[in-house]
Parts: sequence; C-alpha cells; structure tokens
Amino acid sequence: MKQLAVSLPVSIFKEGQSFVAYTPALDLSTFGVSIEEARKNFTEATELFFEETERMGTTEEALLSLGWEKQGAGMYPPLEVGHILEQVSVPIR
Repeated sequence: MKQLAVSLPVSIFKEGQSFVAYTPALDLSTFGVSIEEARKNFTEATELFFEETERMGTTEEALLSLGWEKQGAGMYPPLEVGHILEQVSVPIR
C-alpha cells in the first residue's frame, strides 16, 4: 500500500482537565488527559481518517474540500502562516 507523508499543523490547548489536539488541515480534533495522550489519540484519529476515506475511495475529494492542493502526484495541506489573538467586542446579555 502506498504511503503519504505529510506534516500537519496541530494546535494543542487545555480545556478544563483535558488537552485537545486540533488540526485545521483535516478539521479533526481529539483529546486526552495529558498532552502525550492527546497527541497519541490525534495520531490514531488521523490514521483512521485516512483509512476510512481510502476504503470509501474519497480521500482526494475529502482533502480537496478541506483546502488541500494537488500538485503532481502529491497532495498538500493548506499552509499555516501564523497564529494571532484577535480582540473583538461582542454583545452579550
């Protein structure tokens, strides 16, 4: 079976007592009780994502819908250019 090696941007943040790992490149998130567990769960979820889309024959379609680009025989995720904190004012009740 062919393998696709890609580098995915992953943000890890704390939410309550859990750590969440999220990548916008696949719109996929997982969590764990530690950073290490969140990363391990993220790897497993990513593998499942690709296994399932490959099984259904929809990998290319799914990646293109997530903003990936096809270049030659490869697929490349959207390039992350930075993280910012944006302060906004929102109405509340």
